[in-house]
Amino acid sequence: MKSYLIDSDKGIDAIQKVDVSEVSPGAGEVKVKMKAASLNYRDLIVAGGGYIRNDTRPVVPLSDGAGEVTEVGAGVTRWKVGDRVSPIFMRDWIDGAVDSATLKTGLGGGVDGVLAESMIVREPSLVAIPDGMSFSEAAAVPCAGVTAWHALFESGNLQPGQTVLLLGTGGVSIFALQLAKAAGARVIITSSSDEKIEQATAMGADMSVNYSKHPEWHKHVHDLTGGNGVDHVVEVGGPGTLERSIKSAGVGGHVHLIGVLDSPGAKISPMLSVFNLLTIRGIYVGSRQMHQRMLAAMTVNQIAPVIDKTFSFDDAIEAYHYFASQKHVGKVVIEF
Repeated sequence: MKSYLIDSDKGIDAIQKVDVSEVSPGAGEVKVKMKAASLNYRDLIVAGGGYIRNDTRPVVPLSDGAGEVTEVGAGVTRWKVGDRVSPIFMRDWIDGAVDSATLKTGLGGGVDGVLAESMIVREPSLVAIPDGMSFSEAAAVPCAGVTAWHALFESGNLQPGQTVLLLGTGGVSIFALQLAKAAGARVIITSSSDEKIEQATAMGADMSVNYSKHPEWHKHVHDLTGGNGVDHVVEVGGPGTLERSIKSAGVGGHVHLIGVLDSPGAKISPMLSVFNLLTIRGIYVGSRQMHQRMLAAMTVNQIAPVIDKTFSFDDAIEAYHYFASQKHVGKVVIEF
């Protein structure tokens, strides 16, 4: 079968497409024929090296995928041939608290990922794809969708009427937009592109800030909220935007720290977070149970992942480059 492989830290163009032998599942394992995969910013970092706990070499890339069960190993009762499934992002995080060893089992970095024609998955490390959801849509969920869900609902306890600030229009932000609106929240979204802002507004964003026109965008956020600030910030930029995210939050607000997209060496003063009693918490995707709750919420609220563009399996490297260009709104998907 065909598989992609990362065996260096030399970036996207060093990712290889290789022939590997197919294997059968062992006891407690399931074989999945992959149908689709999607990209996350993490995948760019993994290819270039330097991502903590994601330095296994060689490793099959990408964490997000979906496919069909083609074979089950001895003792497997949870799945049968023909089931439509998606591997969870963190192979060993099923529920409850997480530890360092579990955090080393992220697909496509710590352990082999989904960018192969078939893969072997442990029985507990899969979720069922809801009826009516395509393989491509299901492949968009595991990292970005679960991250947004974890931030707003598992950690943030988002309530109707609260205000959520989202940075940019990538996968996490668009999932957070859809989920927040379904929960009755108001949403402010930022972008440097008026075209992307128009797209986000069409998806339900209530207010927006073009940060290229408003470099001190936290001040505009306060203007939009009557000087109160927001209840939640889904912070995907990292230290380069964190200071303004903290300044955007109102008293008692939550800053969900997700991203590593900008200026990792920046220094942030903690004092405003103290004076405003903010909760700042790191969010690293989530467990299988979170993934399942996210899918249930999507089903009840008829939320479909926003897919910007699809590529073929043979054009996976082109998909990486398109994703890296940051032209997308929502998710970039590879269909097998």
